[in-house]
Amino acid sequence: MTKRLGAWIGRSVFQAVVRGALAVTLALSVAGLPVNAIARGTTGLAVAAGTIRATDLPNEAQRTFALIEQGGPFPYAKDGSTFGNYERRLPAQRRGYYREYTVKTRGARNRGAKRIICGGDQQAVNDCYYTEDHYNSFQRIQR
Repeated sequence: MTKRLGAWIGRSVFQAVVRGALAVTLALSVAGLPVNAIARGTTGLAVAAGTIRATDLPNEAQRTFALIEQGGPFPYAKDGSTFGNYERRLPAQRRGYYREYTVKTRGARNRGAKRIICGGDQQAVNDCYYTEDHYNSFQRIQR
């Protein structure tokens, strides 16, 4: 009896996860988000990253984005360093694909929590994401 109950619970959990993934996929398609607006959450399941237009970024993020387009100079020593994507919230890529840039946070004594992460060629602003909560969530930047 215990084996059957365990198997039933396992199937139920699996079905709930599948239903959740289908609900996310449906929500993305209804919202009109592109397929590449999907990233991996800490559970390994797909989650929506969302999108934001470059012109809708906060002023400080727009300044950072403009510096990235120009190739610098950057105000923080760590700007342009490799972003490891250890949280796996962005699409999986080879090591070194993503680079991080600090978005100035008013009143912060350190670099703050806001970043722009860009992937691909360092001389281009392709595949960029904005986070204002230190990598907990991302919005893909649309140009």
